[in-house]
Amino acid sequence: MIRGTTALIAHLGFPTFTFKSPMIYNPYFEQAGIDAVVVPMACRAAHYANFLRAVFTLDNIRGALITMPHKVTTVALLDEASASVRIAGACNAVRRDANGSLVGDMFDGEGFVRGMRRKGVPPEGARALVVGCGGVGSAIAASLAAAGVATISLFDAQPAAAQALASRISAHYPELPVQTGSNDPAGHTVVVNATPLGMHEGDPMPMDVARIDPDAFVGEVVLRTEMTAFVQAAQARGCRFQVGADMLFEQIPAYLEFFGFPSTTADRLRALARLDS
Repeated sequence: MIRGTTALIAHLGFPTFTFKSPMIYNPYFEQAGIDAVVVPMACRAAHYANFLRAVFTLDNIRGALITMPHKVTTVALLDEASASVRIAGACNAVRRDANGSLVGDMFDGEGFVRGMRRKGVPPEGARALVVGCGGVGSAIAASLAAAGVATISLFDAQPAAAQALASRISAHYPELPVQTGSNDPAGHTVVVNATPLGMHEGDPMPMDVARIDPDAFVGEVVLRTEMTAFVQAAQARGCRFQVGADMLFEQIPAYLEFFGFPSTTADRLRALARLDS
């Protein structure tokens, strides 16, 4: 029930028909008795800069979820940005602080790391490989660096993207060894596919799965199919793994904390979600 007291979370993107967040957050708010609602707002790129500032003039706005195509353009509109935002070059959460400043953070990587921890895989001391250095790959790499991995290797089909990400990570974490140029997973204890490969049947593998250590933890970001061919191949090697949907649900508690709401667990969110509605 939406009331005059209801706090609003704007879900900003275009188009909105693919949005899943309202069917995850809103059932949780209802069940937990939290007077808040996530509202999809279809904002085209041409109007976005003006609209973001305008929507935060509302007294009952608690924050905004940012999705495509606005994650990158949001960065320049912030007054304050987290290290994850600065490294990833993208932002997916904005709130207004007490003095009216817009503060941004990026939780794709946080969701990935929280998922690792809940599966009993501590990132501290890991030797990580991230294949794909776009927005989500950059966010995961930033969160792995913040969580204390021992080394990180980056690969992208566009070498300049991997080099640029490596430079941003090194600027924030100068003691962390960062390598680029190879997608060979051998010797890595955490291996991440952060490319779109796996969205379509017949896509090539993002790396040589036969080179992944069976003791490695393998992560996937593709959401379209839960068990992609890559995850299935890693599972066949005996690897522990995390599917793309895990990262989605694991980051929502971080969003709730960022917006100042009572948090919850990914399991509770899954149980309450109405994704088939």
